[in-house]
Amino acid sequence: MDTHSRSFVKALSWRATGTIDTMIISLVVTGSIKLAATIGLTEVATKSLLYYLHERAWLKIPYGRRTASNP
Repeated sequence: MDTHSRSFVKALSWRATGTIDTMIISLVVTGSIKLAATIGLTEVATKSLLYYLHERAWLKIPYGRRTASNP
């Protein structure tokens, strides 16, 4: 089982990647660096929290898990 801190660090690293993607798309669509940065910073905060909560919820779901006694 992952620790809370590991889930949090995974969430941050994934969001950094996603935020760069969102900012590039926002820049292409809007043409505004300021607006692209605002959109990117907003989504990094909200999606980091959502990812963390999603990871923690899935740790409680046994679906698809294998244990030493269940190969």
